[in-house]
Amino acid sequence: MKLMIASDIHGSAAFCEKMIEAFRRERAERLVLLGDILYHGPRNDLPEGYDPKAVIAMLNPIADKLLCVRGNCDTEVDQMVLDFPIMADYAVICDGDLLIYATHGHVCGKENPPPGARGGVLLCGHTHIPACEDTDGLLYLNPGSVSIPKDGSRHSYMTYENGAFVWKDLLSGEEYMRREAR
Repeated sequence: MKLMIASDIHGSAAFCEKMIEAFRRERAERLVLLGDILYHGPRNDLPEGYDPKAVIAMLNPIADKLLCVRGNCDTEVDQMVLDFPIMADYAVICDGDLLIYATHGHVCGKENPPPGARGGVLLCGHTHIPACEDTDGLLYLNPGSVSIPKDGSRHSYMTYENGAFVWKDLLSGEEYMRREAR
């Protein structure tokens, strides 16, 4: 199983397009989106190429490849225009005996993981900062942000394949961090 994991598009058609190009290049089976898909939110500046309608037009045709969770900027109104579910607070992905919990990070996160997450991997977005931390029996990972990286980080995403998580620069495809989950 190969997954591509991304977060925090925030309505940027420019970076959504680059993300979909990376998804095709990676040849992943699924694109896991960790929330904040269409709206930029009141704390963020408008991202480059802000065009939520174009993001909708790019994501709906690949709806069958998407696994999404709800971010703090995602609403029922967004769900009305998207052809794939985005309203779940978290999803559980099983790879053999490894349980991977995907959530945005604003409700459940590193400090308060979903029930049963200990001993597994917790994927979160929300902070816009890539992270890899072992914390209290949990491997906490954050791919960073596709469109609005913070704290000097890159526009980035992650892949998961054969038990390894790999962080990559969205613009160059360059690997810059790796972590074995097992």
